[in-house]
Amino acid sequence: MRTIPLAAALAMVTFSAAAGPAAEVNPLIGTANGGNVFPGAVVPFGMVQFSPEATPLPGSRHLIAAPGGYEYRANQVRGFSLTNVEGWGCAGGSGDVPIMPVTVPVTNSPSSDFRHTYVAGFSHANEVAKAGHYQVKLDNGVAVDLSASLHTGAARFIFPAGHDASLLVRASDSEVGSEDAKVEVDTAHRRVTGQVTSGNFCGYTPVNQRSYYTLYYVIEADQPIVGTGTWKDGSVTAGGTSSSGGTGYGAKGVPDAGKGSGAWISFDGAKGSSVNLRIGLSYVSTANAQANLEAENPAGTSFDTIAARAIAAWDEKLGQVEVQGGSPDQRTVFYTALYHALMHPNIFSDVNGEYRGFDGTTHKVQAPQKAQYANFSGWDVYRSQLALVTWLDPKTGSDIAQSLLNQATQNHGVWDRWTHNSGGVHVMNGDPSAAAVASIVAFGGHDFDRKGALASLVQAADHPTALDASHDGCEVECVGQRPGLSSWLSLHYIPVGAPAWGPAADTLEDVTAEFGISQLAGRLGDKATQQRFLGRAQNWRNVFDPKATPSEGYIRNRNADGSWALVKDEDDKPAHAFDPSTEDGFVEGSAAQYVWMVPFNVRGLFQAMGGTDKARARLDKFFYQPDGTFAVTKAGPLHAELDNEPSIGTPWLYAYAGAPWKTQELVREVLDKIWVNAPNGIPGNDDLGEMSSWYVFAAMGLYPAAPGRAEFVLGSPEFQHIAIKRADGDVVIDAPAAGPGKPYVQGLALDGKATSRPWLPESFALHGGKLRFDLGDTPQKKWGAGSADAPPSFDVH
Repeated sequence: MRTIPLAAALAMVTFSAAAGPAAEVNPLIGTANGGNVFPGAVVPFGMVQFSPEATPLPGSRHLIAAPGGYEYRANQVRGFSLTNVEGWGCAGGSGDVPIMPVTVPVTNSPSSDFRHTYVAGFSHANEVAKAGHYQVKLDNGVAVDLSASLHTGAARFIFPAGHDASLLVRASDSEVGSEDAKVEVDTAHRRVTGQVTSGNFCGYTPVNQRSYYTLYYVIEADQPIVGTGTWKDGSVTAGGTSSSGGTGYGAKGVPDAGKGSGAWISFDGAKGSSVNLRIGLSYVSTANAQANLEAENPAGTSFDTIAARAIAAWDEKLGQVEVQGGSPDQRTVFYTALYHALMHPNIFSDVNGEYRGFDGTTHKVQAPQKAQYANFSGWDVYRSQLALVTWLDPKTGSDIAQSLLNQATQNHGVWDRWTHNSGGVHVMNGDPSAAAVASIVAFGGHDFDRKGALASLVQAADHPTALDASHDGCEVECVGQRPGLSSWLSLHYIPVGAPAWGPAADTLEDVTAEFGISQLAGRLGDKATQQRFLGRAQNWRNVFDPKATPSEGYIRNRNADGSWALVKDEDDKPAHAFDPSTEDGFVEGSAAQYVWMVPFNVRGLFQAMGGTDKARARLDKFFYQPDGTFAVTKAGPLHAELDNEPSIGTPWLYAYAGAPWKTQELVREVLDKIWVNAPNGIPGNDDLGEMSSWYVFAAMGLYPAAPGRAEFVLGSPEFQHIAIKRADGDVVIDAPAAGPGKPYVQGLALDGKATSRPWLPESFALHGGKLRFDLGDTPQKKWGAGSADAPPSFDVH
């Protein structure tokens, strides 16, 4: 066995000063302030997310530090898990099979309290996180180095001399527990195999206290295993080689201490040792996990080789977007946002094409699909993340769309709005799949069964099911794809009392879904379906009360008899007057924030508000305090909250209101003040890269404002030069004067011709082109202000 002085260990795991864009990434951005990202090793869209699982913060209701498994304020870890999901909420999930290096004898069961037993402290001074590569030196003296490929993980543990050198395989200890787990040690082959059955995402609501996936793993060590042991619940068996048993999910989806199983393997630590692990994963079988390992990380492959490949994968993917200019911090924030936006949905099929379907059986991808993807946070990512993914790589977008159709086909035709591995968890509201698929097609993702997707989505939109009528899971996790669909079809809005999280908000989400179906049908030549669903998309008018307040109209709850519902007060009792600050009827937002969420027909919304001038004045009141200071986040329910999805489309509405200079001003304020190169640098949950995708587009100076369409509404670029490399046509954005205090467009040339339009046609997104911005420090209030300059809106004629 090779022995290595600990002083030399950290030198072995330092990171090269690579010149590629991967070196710009700081995965610790978003690990505080509720960003809920993980800092560990992953490759673009990889199945493996090899990352630390930190112990809970004091007073936390979570089993771990945060839903991403890690929180910057935490100072202890209980292992390094093989899976995670970027930026999600609830109490987290996945975090499967944490592997924990320990330097003391294992005498007590790690399941006696899997939050706190056999943990180790660490300091951020001894931690380095890079794209595809994570390293930390723990307070117990072990240096940990992690990397990954698409289906495998690689780890190097360097133990100090004179101590025990063991690795706990915490088989049952997924982030929110497990139903069952099995683990077996094969000392002759230096191998640990096992599986864990889990789920329980948002399991503190009753409908999700269940399992819906099984993860299989194969762990191979490069050093002889000199000792073993196992545990189950409170019992410890020194020398044991197999165990089984899950933690359960507890009475409220939070497992109690004392249940679980696992194993440990020990190495000769007398003189210090370096132990390398190669780990294969599969959601189908142990044999597939082994095949994945042999295909991507076969015996004899060094850790450094896997790490170099991971960094190269990120360099290639991030290198599709080249930025020049800006400060070092701005470039780091930009590339970190792009990095976070290119993780999910992640590959779920194995190297042989097999994957576990929503029907619990094994399927195999069929050409032209190359891979099945999983982890789809529909309510979030339909807004801009899937557009970005597809814009950069239409084939990946196509495979994601086919994956969603495959899931729905295996799920009795139900397109679940939030899917985790091989299960639908129903989280959030509305029906985002239609807008998601329509956006993929709009941005060039055509290589999937588009006609089959349209037929399935139309079927779901036209034919209520028992799930659609059920209140199970409501409010947060209504089990139907189209909750309240019968009411929608008869009343043309979601009324109070129908299955919904927030009836008014659900109505707005449903009209976006109808618009998505309309656009998908139009692109496939089905004009009748296009017009029918475009008409249904205008149902937002049925919940717009022009007399909600004496001076302003608002979207609000409506009863089934057509009357406007009384707003509930803080004590959940009906009040007598409508209040725009109310969240009654809405989801993670207020009436004042949701009134703008008609992204496909802004002109119609402005007309309902009394015209463009009145709408612009309302936008001013929404985004600015009376003294003119910005009110873009944490300013109360009457103002924008650009840290969450319901508000992120609103800054771009000034382009429709004849004042695009205010879009330029507001977006730059958010980019400069809220997104920063620090752990708190993401404003709230990143939601599987959705918020980061917003940043990427905004920093380029353009945004896909209407889901299902590929027009870009313009702001102004943050960098002097941006080049986006695309197979169907490159995009070049030049802004020589870009810099601090210069967000305002003085003029714009598109492919060498001056234009006053603050938006770009779909042909630009699909075929590329060149933009040249003339930027300055003074608003050019006439540029883009003409009524003919406004971006298109889509209404029935």
